[in-house]
Amino acid sequence: MNKNKKQLKAIDFQEYLAEQLKNPEFKKHYDEYGRQLEIAYQILQLRKKRKMSQAELAKKIGTKQSNIARMETGQQNFTIDMLQKIASVLGKNLKVEFTK
Repeated sequence: MNKNKKQLKAIDFQEYLAEQLKNPEFKKHYDEYGRQLEIAYQILQLRKKRKMSQAELAKKIGTKQSNIARMETGQQNFTIDMLQKIASVLGKNLKVEFTK
């Protein structure tokens, strides 16, 4: 190893994240994405509980399997209309509320 090169300090991810979350703009985006992932996880779990493939769910709500895959990994934004269709097919009610 070249002695002239600076040694990189290993950074603990949790420490790094805690520091980044002090930035209000970062925290806002982090929280928004977290909520999106929670919804994505619920869709995935409900679909699996119904023993339904992504392709089957996609067909029933009028979209492509690739869209379902992106939804379930948090890589696609949800519309209320799409969430309502998914809820209906999965035998659930959709509840959207504003809280403080």
